This record gives sequence, C-alpha cells and structure tokens, in this order.
Amino acid sequence: MRRTWLTIRALVLWAVSGIHFAVVGTIIVVVGLCVDRRKHDWIYRGFFRNILRLAGVNFEVHRASGFDAQRTSIFICNHVNIFDPFVIYSAIPQFVRGFELESHFKLPIYGWMMGWFGNVAVPDAPTRESLEIMTQRAKAALDSGVSLIAFAEGSRTRDGHLKEFKKGIFNLAQKFGVPIVPISIVGSYQFFRTGNWMLYPGKITIYLHDTIDTSQVARGEVDALRRRVQDIVAVPVEESLKANLPG
Repeated sequence: MRRTWLTIRALVLWAVSGIHFAVVGTIIVVVGLCVDRRKHDWIYRGFFRNILRLAGVNFEVHRASGFDAQRTSIFICNHVNIFDPFVIYSAIPQFVRGFELESHFKLPIYGWMMGWFGNVAVPDAPTRESLEIMTQRAKAALDSGVSLIAFAEGSRTRDGHLKEFKKGIFNLAQKFGVPIVPISIVGSYQFFRTGNWMLYPGKITIYLHDTIDTSQVARGEVDALRRRVQDIVAVPVEESLKANLPG
C-alpha cells in the first residue's frame, strides 16, 4: 500500500513541478528580456524555490560562522541529481551562476533557459582552445562580481557517496585568487536518486561552510586544497548516509 501511495505521489509531483517549470520558466525568461536580472534576481530565486516545493522538498540552509556572504566566490559542492542547481541557487545569498556541461545547453527548454540565464559552458571533450574560452568567461563573470557554482566531481553520484573531486576548478580558483566556499547537499540522495524516477518525502539540508581564502595558496598546494575542500563537503554527506535510506 505504501509503495502504491509513493508511486502515485511521485507521478503527481513530477507532473505539477514539470508544468510549473515549463510554463512559468518561459514567462520569466520573456519578462527577463525587459528587466535587469541582477536587480530582479529575487524573481528567479523564488521560481527555483517553487520548483523544489512543488516536487515535495522540505528545504533548510545552515551557514557557518566563517561564511562570508559579501565576497565573490566559487562555491564547490557535491552533485547528487537534477535538482541540485535549484537547491544551490535557492541557498546561496548572492548573485550566482554555474558551470555547466556544453551538452546540457542542447536539452529542450532547460538548455535554452540555462544559456539565457548566463551559466558558463564547460566542454564535454576539453581542448586547449575550449578550456581557454571557458577560463576567460569564468574570469569575466568573477571580475563583474558574479559568484560561480562548480560540481567538482564532474558527474552525479550513483550511490550517495562523494567521488573524488577533479582538480581543474581548484587550479582556476588558485590562478585568480578567488575564495572557495565548500557546500554540502545533504538528504538529496534520499529524496531522489539518479537512475530512478521516484520522489521520496524528505528534507534537503544545505551547509554553507566557512569561506576559504586562496590568495596565498601556491600552485604546488592546489592538490592539498582540493583534498581539504572534499573532506569538508564529505563529512555531513557521509553522516547522513548512515541513516536508513528509502527502499
């Protein structure tokens, strides 16, 4: 009986949140052509939060005492499922955009919206030229006061555990001396697992950890920085996996 109820619930939530995303998202993009996106960022933030609410997500944010909301930063977090961008954007109290694979920009509706939104394309098959273009775009965004989000694992988890963080984003942060903010997305795997379509009742908690200054990090210390950030992100994620997961 419970399985039947969960199945019906998931089907309804997917339908409602999907229609909301397609219809309201299109309207917001049209409106956005006529207004300053920075001054009206609250519109998009509210839209993203509504997507989570309509998908049945209870949402909570914890900010560490050392988190500096005023500094333009690179936010680095674990990658769980397709709801992550909406979760992160709803949690970060800054004007922020994300790194996103080029192939995602080809997806119907979503890709068009993310391209218009201003996300920075990451090449699926990196070349020297494509990486240089990405670096220039990232620097332009950061220099203009736009913080960036990076999923350092490079792909979504299949078992809830963190995969090893890739070094590229840390090289970028060190090169530009941009602060890093580790973020832990906790509870999202219990809510929705990549490779399955079921949406389970639950709560997603976002941990915004202390801001890490990189201005004094030497090039030879980048790998140690990568390991440090990964360990910070992993602690609350791994602790949450000790609880019972839905079947």
